[in-house]
Amino acid sequence: MGHRLSRIVTRTGDDGSTGLGDGSRVGKESPRIEALGDVDELNSVLGVLLAESLPSDVTDWLCAVQHDLFDLGGELAVPGYAVLTVGHVEALERQLALFNADLPMLKEFILPGGSRASALSQQARAVCRRAERALVALARDEAVSTPARLYLNRLSDALFILARYLNRAAGVADVLWQPGRRSVPG
Repeated sequence: MGHRLSRIVTRTGDDGSTGLGDGSRVGKESPRIEALGDVDELNSVLGVLLAESLPSDVTDWLCAVQHDLFDLGGELAVPGYAVLTVGHVEALERQLALFNADLPMLKEFILPGGSRASALSQQARAVCRRAERALVALARDEAVSTPARLYLNRLSDALFILARYLNRAAGVADVLWQPGRRSVPG
């Protein structure tokens, strides 16, 4: 990396624009920057989840996902650049199957909750879905790699399953949705 990050405060974005990796500048509200920001937020939420006490297989997997998301950020920062491959998506699918293998079938919808780690995984899932929507919106007008879109779609599924896996690892039941339940008795 050299000295690429020797100055963090550049003031070049004071006009509401930001620089992309190819040297071009776009508005900070552009769909590309929206998607990049959502992927960055997702990576940050995973960092908070990683601050929890987690099973080692989960920690290893989440660290790998963080690197993938940083690569995806690179794709978004440099139009036309692609790093994520179908192999990344397939790796997610394999991990999803491993986490899901010993979980009981879902008979009801579940709410975010149970253990703190599970709730954070559900938060990450929600942010991941927003990032996916932003990527799809960007793809309407600009080229976005198919593996990048597929990756976020599979990752949101994996984070849902991870939430259940973490509850089970903590010995905590999933929080089942109770349709029509009133919040105040009476």
